[in-house]
Amino acid sequence: MHLTATTQFGLEELLADELYDLGADITHVGSRAVEFIGDHRLLYEVALWSRLSIRLLRPFAAFYAADEKALYREVSRIDWQDFIGHGQTFAITPVVNRSTFEHSLFVAQLTKDAIVDQFRARTGERPSIDTRNPDIRLHLRMTENEVILSLDAAGDSLHRRGYRQHTNEAPLNEVLAAGLVLLSGWDGKQPLIDPLCGSATILTEAGLMCQRIAPGLFHQGKFGFENWYDFDPKLWEQVREEAKAQRLEEPQAYLAGSDLDPKVIDMAAANITAAGLEDCVRLSVRDVKDAAAPAKEAPGIVLTNPPYGERIGEGAQMAALYKTIGDTLKTGFQGYNACIFTGNLEAAKSIGLKPARRIPLFNGPIDCRLLKYELYRGSKREPKPAEGPAQN
Repeated sequence: MHLTATTQFGLEELLADELYDLGADITHVGSRAVEFIGDHRLLYEVALWSRLSIRLLRPFAAFYAADEKALYREVSRIDWQDFIGHGQTFAITPVVNRSTFEHSLFVAQLTKDAIVDQFRARTGERPSIDTRNPDIRLHLRMTENEVILSLDAAGDSLHRRGYRQHTNEAPLNEVLAAGLVLLSGWDGKQPLIDPLCGSATILTEAGLMCQRIAPGLFHQGKFGFENWYDFDPKLWEQVREEAKAQRLEEPQAYLAGSDLDPKVIDMAAANITAAGLEDCVRLSVRDVKDAAAPAKEAPGIVLTNPPYGERIGEGAQMAALYKTIGDTLKTGFQGYNACIFTGNLEAAKSIGLKPARRIPLFNGPIDCRLLKYELYRGSKREPKPAEGPAQN
């Protein structure tokens, strides 16, 4: 099968590596998407194991549609009984870019009309639409009037893992959180500390990685491919059981998070428990200024996503917070590497450290950076060699 996995901007190469490790034959790495070839086993394994995929698509038709008539005509040429079975519901997710069609919902409506009209003409019945939980979710991508139609293998965005019981005001997307963990350089064994952990998405994703827990095991309801005409239930059950067997029960790394708000920590604890990581992640109520490295652990990684302060008048407050973060890193985490993910680059200047690297990413529509710092013990400079005794 030719397949496409979509992801967030900046995570494409990481996704390609992940898919390659799962056995995919990578054919193209593009913007926010990786194209690859694989069989049904690979499809099922990607659905279970991919931490960086948002959607997993199986393209089945491509054509050019100059106008409304052409779109309706080309959609009508597809034999839809090959994809939508008797009694099955369907929905269309449209993405339209740089097209003469101005509205993606209009494109979806016209496509739906062509599908329904074909069924009515051939069978006298029409399939029903279910936008929330369809049996078959179709993905339509139109770029400059070039159309690609795909089956959505997940049926829902794969970032919705299913373990998150509660969120704070601005939760991180799970795929983005997993991407941040991988971009931080964490090796799965070092301590990982988040001193502003919020609902603990970063720590949960890190815990799933080091404990070898497949995120797709938390998926709510059926995957989209379970309603496809060529679904193999025996193979799917085998792949699921193999994934469950890989889980490591003994904690593999020191993971710890803290937050000033006890209610937020309660939410984080519920999420961690839902992910089966209650024995792997330590949580505490603590001000960021009091955070420090664990005494008996080797240096590791600090990774956090502080508030951005998007409301008017929060500039000074954010500058003070980021200065506190910088002071905490300098005094409490010497020898660590630190990664700060933020959409407030002005406030980030108050950290008072020079980033070794700036990685551009997005948090939703917000232009962000992952700022990487090396926190040396003492001075980075090598000491000068001692001078020898004076010669007479």
